[in-house]
Amino acid sequence: MTKNTYIDPGADTTEGYKISSTSRGGLARAVVGNDTPEDRIRQRCAIAVGDFVMADLMAFTNNPVDAGLWALSAGAPVITDIRMVQTGIRKKEHHSDVLCALDYGADISEKEGITRTSAGFIALQDQLENAIVVIGNAPPSALISVCEMIDKGMMPALVIGTPVGFVNAKESKELLRTKNVPSISNIGTRGGTPPPAVASLNEIITMHLEDRR
Repeated sequence: MTKNTYIDPGADTTEGYKISSTSRGGLARAVVGNDTPEDRIRQRCAIAVGDFVMADLMAFTNNPVDAGLWALSAGAPVITDIRMVQTGIRKKEHHSDVLCALDYGADISEKEGITRTSAGFIALQDQLENAIVVIGNAPPSALISVCEMIDKGMMPALVIGTPVGFVNAKESKELLRTKNVPSISNIGTRGGTPPPAVASLNEIITMHLEDRR
């Protein structure tokens, strides 16, 4: 969506496009604003939860939109925490592989007694460099593990970290925002898979599609 032009690659029927364009063009733009790429992500996340309060909770550090667009243009992998995130990310508008951490590291999880998602990211650490990491619904320990790898020198292109919950979710996102890495997160205990993890990356994918047209 740029100025008065609106596209939504996920709305592939007339009815779907009408609903999407009304939500974005008629409502979210007016309430959230439409001046920056970050505004577009705020719009999409607010629509995903049906609450414009979500827009004000989104946090962006170190120019994450440009970082995400660069990674998609380079065909960098997208590595997700759970399959719900993997499934929700659109795949037709880019050439990046979308992997799920749960498919890796079972032996590490059993040996170290850590969560499957944390173990999966550890197993994939060689692929995390310049990748897009998306953590929406796993235990916050997965995001903390990624932050620890960043401290050791691993540098993803973009980390979208929005785990939800009352145990370390808020703290893990605060930790992410202290790292010198492009990131999208949200303030507080809210978060989750469709909103805002998948919504954030899918909006960047839409921008990537626009850039290719």
